[in-house]
Amino acid sequence: MFEDLASKFDDVFRKLRGRGTLTEDNVKDGLREVRRALLEADVNYKVAKDFVASVQARAVGADVLKGIHPAQQVVKIVYDEMVGLLGGRHQALAQAPTGPTVVMVCGLQGSGKTTFCGKIARRFLKRQKRVLLVAADTQRPAAMDQLEVVGRQVGAETFVRRDLDAVTICKQGVEEARNRDFDLVVLDTAGRLHVDDALMEELEKIKAAVEPHETLLVLDGLTGQDAVNVAEVFSQRIAFTGVVLTKMDGDARGGAALSVTHVTGVPIKFVGVGEKADALEDFHPDRMAQRILGMGDVLTLVERAQEAVDEKVALRMAEKLRREEFTLDDFLAQLEQVKKMGPIEDLLKMIPGLGKQLKNVSVDDRALVRIQAMIQSMTPEERRNPSLLNGSRRKRIARGSGRSIQEVNSLLKQFRDARKMMKAMRGRRGLGKLPFPF
Repeated sequence: MFEDLASKFDDVFRKLRGRGTLTEDNVKDGLREVRRALLEADVNYKVAKDFVASVQARAVGADVLKGIHPAQQVVKIVYDEMVGLLGGRHQALAQAPTGPTVVMVCGLQGSGKTTFCGKIARRFLKRQKRVLLVAADTQRPAAMDQLEVVGRQVGAETFVRRDLDAVTICKQGVEEARNRDFDLVVLDTAGRLHVDDALMEELEKIKAAVEPHETLLVLDGLTGQDAVNVAEVFSQRIAFTGVVLTKMDGDARGGAALSVTHVTGVPIKFVGVGEKADALEDFHPDRMAQRILGMGDVLTLVERAQEAVDEKVALRMAEKLRREEFTLDDFLAQLEQVKKMGPIEDLLKMIPGLGKQLKNVSVDDRALVRIQAMIQSMTPEERRNPSLLNGSRRKRIARGSGRSIQEVNSLLKQFRDARKMMKAMRGRRGLGKLPFPF
């Protein structure tokens, strides 16, 4: 996500830092590169122009040019303007004061509406909330069946009425949710391959009938500027309250995210970053700006760690470390928790400074699978007491896991180093819940 844009910004800022004292011409040259980078990322032309103009108005001031580190101040100005461009601050999903929160989901066909319905349902279910998914897409064949499948996968109930029109389905679905004390009801409405009057009229009628607390427009992030154009058309007919950008994990440019709020005035509330049911992130403008500018994203990293770590398991691990009883079984459990947090490469890029160092470096997530195979090739006693692993035992483990003896030796060294480092880290405030085994 934003990989191309982040790389270009890094090049621009490196050139600015290399000039020492900046002049107005230096700043303008750098911002010309910034503008080009934004346009190549498929950012709306007017948005890119306004952004650069705002940065330039602040960056060529006397206070900046007389600063001790003027290039760093330019970076700070770009960051501030980027946060503003992305919406300024995080805006959470609205909650109903009483009764179920009603969320109406709309967008074009193929944008990922039904998948998002499953993801938002799973998020509430993890908080012990009751969720009802309402199948209101009467246009697309098998759309209702798809929502039922998604509902079963995440554990949410689905409201399906195949013989009614979309407006009546939504009204009855919301009524059902109120009568049965659901906490959240999600309306999965129909989409089209393109924007047309029939689609808009149906959405307007549904919104008037149920008065949802949130109306979310789901946009395919991969379509870039087209997604922004769709949002602009929808905003003229449907007063949607938030945007969901899907498939952002496959978009190295990110033009839609950088344009849609500026064009529509509506905040981005969620970003889809994968196909799995938990691959949904709250949209935080400040954190996203940090990622784009190569500053990392520690808060999101910590949040992912907190979600992945079981509190009781963490306390048990801490106690084992204190007693120096941390075993290879525990090490394997830690690896499983890291895998739940997402691709290792993505996690490392959230650590400030590492993103630049990892440029053009590929991190192999399959390494965790290989480590898992080696540990599972050991006997329970060997996993509890690695000191038993002499030469012949290591050969047996290598054969059983399909790995080399050198890899087994490397694993054991990594385990010893991890045990030492984790013992030291557990004593530091704020690091006790991080599940990293390295």
